[in-house]
Amino acid sequence: MMKIKSFATFILLTFGAACTEAHAEQPSQPQPEPRVRARELGVAPGIFKPGTLNAITEVAGVSVGQVSLVEGDSIRTGITAILPHAGNAYLERVPAAVFVGNGYGKLIGSTQVGELGELETPILLTCTLCVWKAADAMAEWMLGQPGMQDIRSINPLVAETNDGGLNDIRARPVTADAVRRALESASSGPVAEGSVGAGTGTVAFGWKGGIGTSSRVLPASQGGYTVGVLVQTNYGGVLTVLGAPVGQALGRYAFKDDVSLERGDGSVIVVIATDAPLSDRNLRRVAARAMMGLGRTGSSASNGSGDYAIAFSTAKQVRRDWDAKQHATTELANQEMSAVFEGTVEAVEEAVYNSLFMATTVTGNGQTVEAIPLARGREVLAPHRIRAEK
Repeated sequence: MMKIKSFATFILLTFGAACTEAHAEQPSQPQPEPRVRARELGVAPGIFKPGTLNAITEVAGVSVGQVSLVEGDSIRTGITAILPHAGNAYLERVPAAVFVGNGYGKLIGSTQVGELGELETPILLTCTLCVWKAADAMAEWMLGQPGMQDIRSINPLVAETNDGGLNDIRARPVTADAVRRALESASSGPVAEGSVGAGTGTVAFGWKGGIGTSSRVLPASQGGYTVGVLVQTNYGGVLTVLGAPVGQALGRYAFKDDVSLERGDGSVIVVIATDAPLSDRNLRRVAARAMMGLGRTGSSASNGSGDYAIAFSTAKQVRRDWDAKQHATTELANQEMSAVFEGTVEAVEEAVYNSLFMATTVTGNGQTVEAIPLARGREVLAPHRIRAEK
């Protein structure tokens, strides 16, 4: 009996050691490539410097809240909320403007912003078939805020892109609770980028797109103002990074081989905040410059791409009390606008790159969209002398 027990022990020990050794020899699974922002790759568009955060929240008072909706195998969407200041956006309004680069979209509230030149609510970004649910939820949330008991009209501003590839968009999964959480969790610190919030299921240039942000601080000689940008990228074209033909080098771009079904369709929403004291008229001029930043990245604003820019100023001297009979404002003169334009173009370009470089591979709704391979990207950029500083 003792021999049998000893033999059994020998077998167990030998087998266990063999299993341990075999397990140790198993090749390790490849780890996901670490995601980095554009500047960590040496991609630093333009001449003006970003702020410390390099984000839209660099503009004092602006906050961003995001809720990602990832459910089962098919829901990949979310909400991104941009609040212009910490107060009540309806009672203390900021001047604003909308510019339409290509109007294939559903930007709720845009006509009143164009007519009156001001925001009454925060800005929400979401998916195409969820804009009405998001607008309704934000209206309910706003009407429940202190001082809103007698308000009988409100203009929610809600923008969208179509994430119906990775997301079961027909399920319309955005809820009032998700909208409320995005609004109430908004903070003025660093902004999460890539496959988060309204960018959870978006695709850009054939790769995983998402949320990106950047900022520029103008020199003191140009007023020292800050321009901050946030983008929701879901558009296409021929990806270009600081002039380098990255999309072509990686083999993904619109009209490839002349027979590709990829035509660069999609959408992109650009939100621009600044503390420069600007009128709604000059804010529309700022918003128009967003299209120049998009053009630098390789967009041609295709037929099916809804390309919109929303710009607003947080400066105290241009804010408008909702019930005031007159507004006395002090605004920047036309001849002082050029540096603001330059900062806007630069920040839009970099925000797009951040949305791509920070995005992760996402599987949903029966599809997988890969994150752009940064190692290959570095190889493409190197001959163009675009590399991270050591």
